[in-house]
Amino acid sequence: MLELNIKNETSRLRAVVLGSAVNNGPTPKVEEAYDPKSLEHILAGTYPQEQDMVNEMEAFNTVLKKYNVTVYRPEMIENYNQIFTRDIGFVIDDVFVKSNILPDRERELDAIQYIIDQINPKKVVRPPEEVHIEGGDVMLWKEYIFIGTYKGSDYKDYITARTNVQGVQYIKDLFPNKIVKEFDLVKSKIEARDNALHLDCCFQPVGNDKGIIYKNGFREEADYLFLVNLFGKENLFHITREEMYNMNSNIFSIDTNVIVSERNFTRLNNWLRASGFVVEEIPYAEIAKQEGLLRCSTLPLVRD
Repeated sequence: MLELNIKNETSRLRAVVLGSAVNNGPTPKVEEAYDPKSLEHILAGTYPQEQDMVNEMEAFNTVLKKYNVTVYRPEMIENYNQIFTRDIGFVIDDVFVKSNILPDRERELDAIQYIIDQINPKKVVRPPEEVHIEGGDVMLWKEYIFIGTYKGSDYKDYITARTNVQGVQYIKDLFPNKIVKEFDLVKSKIEARDNALHLDCCFQPVGNDKGIIYKNGFREEADYLFLVNLFGKENLFHITREEMYNMNSNIFSIDTNVIVSERNFTRLNNWLRASGFVVEEIPYAEIAKQEGLLRCSTLPLVRD
């Protein structure tokens, strides 16, 4: 059996599902774009090529292996994007939660069923249909579960609104001993610079007491101030609108002092090193064109 254990974002990683860019399929049509950034690159003719994305993911895999992490990969689906495993499920404590994702992505869950089969079935849950929740919106921090959501009355009109208030309530009911704190995120269907697709697009904790944050990703200033008060302003690295667009908050922690980051995130990587982190820089700029980065590509199963 696979004994799941995820209590935070940053402790030593032991096992993870890393997505795959193999047999990724052709460039999507305009009407198939799930997010404004992909749409932008489809229209500009700069949508990433499969081989470039395969190379980037292999660089990520190499770093994970360097730290002796057990890496699982999804079974291949022909002509299908399977990069962003964070969307399809997530682990809290020893419970695997299957996401209610966009219906035409359901096959991605089937592709990791061989992993789910290794988990105690009593520890695998699937929310009811009215609950929308994706792993990119769910973040564990000490006694907290942070959840990104969208509370606008036009929720159903936004393909970029991925976790609803019912999703927040579902997690509150499932984990009554945790403090669940939701964050109302800014969404846009047309401008990626003003779209926090998931919470990890505008915030992520690193190490034991630090975080990366984009103030304007939050619809309510009170939500932003909550994090400032919790972490301390001096412990938060504030990213710009352009850095948010390039996914600077979507790095990935292998340990409290080891972070995988994109090699072009110069300002962030310098801050991380100055703060005592080991930064493993890899190329990931092509994958970033789909409004997802390192955290989005991973589904952690076991941390210390």
